[in-house]
Amino acid sequence: MLTPPLSEDDFAALMAPLGPFGPAPRLSVGVSGGPHSLALTLLAQAWARRRGGDVLALVADHGLRAGSAAEAAHVARLLAVQGVTVQVLRLGLSAGPSMQERARGARLSALSVAAAEAGRPWLLLGHHRGDQAETVLFRALRGSLAMGLAAMALVRDGGAALILRPLLGVPPAALEAVLAAAGIAPVRDPSNDDPRFARVRLRRALADPDGTGAGVAALAEAAAAFALRRGRAGAALAERLALAAEIRPEGFAWLDPAALGRDALAVSALGRLVALVGGTRYLPAPARVVALLEARGGTLAGAWLRPASRGRWLLARDPGAVAGPVPAIAGTIWDGRFRVLGSEAMGCTVGPAGEAATRLRERLNLPAAVMRALPVIRRPDGALVEVPSCSLVFSPVLNLGAIGERSDESPG
Repeated sequence: MLTPPLSEDDFAALMAPLGPFGPAPRLSVGVSGGPHSLALTLLAQAWARRRGGDVLALVADHGLRAGSAAEAAHVARLLAVQGVTVQVLRLGLSAGPSMQERARGARLSALSVAAAEAGRPWLLLGHHRGDQAETVLFRALRGSLAMGLAAMALVRDGGAALILRPLLGVPPAALEAVLAAAGIAPVRDPSNDDPRFARVRLRRALADPDGTGAGVAALAEAAAAFALRRGRAGAALAERLALAAEIRPEGFAWLDPAALGRDALAVSALGRLVALVGGTRYLPAPARVVALLEARGGTLAGAWLRPASRGRWLLARDPGAVAGPVPAIAGTIWDGRFRVLGSEAMGCTVGPAGEAATRLRERLNLPAAVMRALPVIRRPDGALVEVPSCSLVFSPVLNLGAIGERSDESPG
């Protein structure tokens, strides 16, 4: 039985709970050239135009296959014919281990930054019911807990832009039908059929390419149920953090130990803060967070907890674990915590303040432990050029929503 295309009214119903968007919404869409992201672009363009807005399609060229640039140009032409504005992003990734995971991370970062730079605070991605089912299975096989089994979120803080996934409950066949009705032939990425990748093997095991079967639907429903649980836990966590933590843009936090508490929610809150301040991608093991909380100090996952004045705790980056100097190129994320903005300074590097913290401390009025791990820009001769807390050449990358479980791997 043929699946009818997702209608504009149905798409509007999916977008409604993701707002408010205000008048004349300006959206961005991440487009791979595959059928689902192309269908999302057409639906989003129609939705935005009915409200006086428009869509920018962001096409990321990984550069991992011969002909990828030509494919990106082809996708741009397809969308231009439909009246969609397109921007192609050249990523220039190199082949190697964890290629899919690295490509996903680089693509999402580039899309978010490009959306923000274009003045479009919303970035739509085309993940659908089949992707959600695969994510649940993938995480379950890797021992993920309830938070991970909630799979991909409808709304997620992407740092530079807010990531929206309105199609998570939509079978892919309904999106293929949108393209068929528009007479558009999508680009098919051969890596999506390569059995070397775990997700491809899971997709084949589900044996439901249309995403209309009972198995895929049940997995998507399970993800939705876990997502409700994750939402309640997230609200409680946010409330506890609001009471107990002052998160500073310089990459550290002041904690009120009495407000933080010592219960399971305190362990979750401290674990999130440790990952945030330490610049790590994943949460530390709960048992290690419990030990840190009971000891009332110590180092964990690149963060350093220590008593401070007025009964507070200071959670700062561990100066002994901070990243070394790297070229100060715009867009570079240093130490997992700061992004370099502005144009490249020829021959300059970004690295830890180190011993320079001593003479900068009075100027910035920050704890010494924080100062030593702050980034500074140096000329080749070692002379200081910029200090982030005194200029606008850095943007802090402090995003609690981007931190996941150790077993987490989403296709977004």
